[in-house]
Amino acid sequence: MTSQPAKKLLILPGDGIGPEVMQEVRHIIAWLEAKRGLSFAITEDLVGGASLAQYGEPIRDDVIEQARAADAVLFGSVGDPRWNHVGFEKRPELAILKLRQELALFANLRPAKVFDALVDASTLKPDVVRGLDIMIVRETVGGIYFGNPRGIETLADGSKRGINTEVYTTSEIERVARVAFDLARKRSNRVCSVEKCNVMESGLLWKEVVTDLHAREYADVELTHMLADNCAMQLVRNPRQFDVLVTGNLFGDLLSDLASMLTGSLGMLPSATLGAADSAGKCPALYEPIHGSAPDIAGQGIANPIAQILSFAMLLRYSFDYQAEAQLIEEAVAAVLANGLRTAEIMSEGKTRVSTSEMGAAIVNELDKAQA
Repeated sequence: MTSQPAKKLLILPGDGIGPEVMQEVRHIIAWLEAKRGLSFAITEDLVGGASLAQYGEPIRDDVIEQARAADAVLFGSVGDPRWNHVGFEKRPELAILKLRQELALFANLRPAKVFDALVDASTLKPDVVRGLDIMIVRETVGGIYFGNPRGIETLADGSKRGINTEVYTTSEIERVARVAFDLARKRSNRVCSVEKCNVMESGLLWKEVVTDLHAREYADVELTHMLADNCAMQLVRNPRQFDVLVTGNLFGDLLSDLASMLTGSLGMLPSATLGAADSAGKCPALYEPIHGSAPDIAGQGIANPIAQILSFAMLLRYSFDYQAEAQLIEEAVAAVLANGLRTAEIMSEGKTRVSTSEMGAAIVNELDKAQA
């Protein structure tokens, strides 16, 4: 075992249960340093409601600069009902949106994988979801969430009109499609591109650009196309037909949340959001669980830390190329679940309920077993 150069890691725990579940990742980082010879240069700062309370803004420019300098960012979750009264431009959730924009993190990777031990946790029949392992690649800095014109205007009769614009360019579509095709080559070599080309010009362009890129550079990958509404239906009807899905910002937001519930719990699912590599080969990246800040259970020690831990495993795999360590963590999570340990939201009859810290400790114990 040889010592590795320190990787610069920015940790942003955020609000609600964020600090609690992030603490369990800290224990795993300590284990990796002690048992695997890895080294992390860690900085930590405030975002979201925690930053609003301390600094009056959801994210400071200094934090964004820290994120630029880091090799990767591990994000918790943001959102706090104490700040519901602030304006749109001050809400805690702006922290994650601004990070995505400022770092040009355009490709969100959301895996939906069903652990064998949790197959009964899904609301779908076990035979439908058993063995499910799909990846949704969502474009995150374009589309209707960022397009202009946008806003709320007052009309001549005194009524109001809300405006949002769906906009995509060839280059925006190509770069996220490349991520999907490259991922597919490492999986089952299948991509399904999702849009609404039947009623939206932006969807028609999306389909044309993905088709052209496939023909030019990825003919070895199987490509299919599907309308977004049909895709939602198919995810419930037969989700295992998919390998990699690639889609725009709005549809990706909706479909990835739908896919997450195939697994039985938001508390189980990680995500990565990647940018383009610079001239030195450095690729900006942010990793976060897809669950929210859950302020209603914050501080009670009952939150599930697995999504945050698996987000860190994705970070090890995609940003640091620590494939073996990422696999060790994922296998440790699977082993703990197979042993019947459950946090509150995935608890079922005959299983053993554990706290946040007990779940984290059990995962570290499985890492010890694997290392022995």
